[in-house]
Amino acid sequence: MQVNFEKYADGLVPAIVQDHITDKVLMLGFMSQEALDKTLQEKKVTFFSRSKKRLWTKGEESSYFLLLKDIAVDCDQDTLLIKAEPLGPVCHTGADTCWNEKNHKEDFLTYLEEIITQRKKGNDEKSYVRQLFNKGINKIAQKLGEEAVEMVIEAKDNDEKLFLNESADLLFHYLILLNAKGYNLQDVIDVLKERHSK
Repeated sequence: MQVNFEKYADGLVPAIVQDHITDKVLMLGFMSQEALDKTLQEKKVTFFSRSKKRLWTKGEESSYFLLLKDIAVDCDQDTLLIKAEPLGPVCHTGADTCWNEKNHKEDFLTYLEEIITQRKKGNDEKSYVRQLFNKGINKIAQKLGEEAVEMVIEAKDNDEKLFLNESADLLFHYLILLNAKGYNLQDVIDVLKERHSK
């Protein structure tokens, strides 16, 4: 990877950091050759801080590191694109990104997974999700099985609305079971992608 650090007078190139899963742009920093070398060596994104006048590893104080997953240089060889895994909020304000955006995929299923996690950790005993988690993994798995049977029954009939409603119930309870087992939909997608590539 050839980077033209000499293009700019200060010897720094812009480095755009993107979440490797959600594709959200998290922040913009600047890198010197030394910062790039340290990033590649330690697998923690390191910049050259223009205000501190030194190398600065993101998360060195907060422990919210950016773990390097991939790095690429643009067609002019003067800008870096870094894909990373953030271990916490990226912005010094406590926001997920430096543009105060939530770091999640722009799709409803990802949002729904976040809601399930919030309800699971919450203290609202009236929450259906919380009640289900309180009953344990066996009850969650049993409920998913019941929803699967109900969807199969509706599939044999011609009521489109009932079929779609039962399909939604099945998908919702599947997300709950994944969460209970410590996984999410992306983990399943990764398995499917791996199978597809073989």
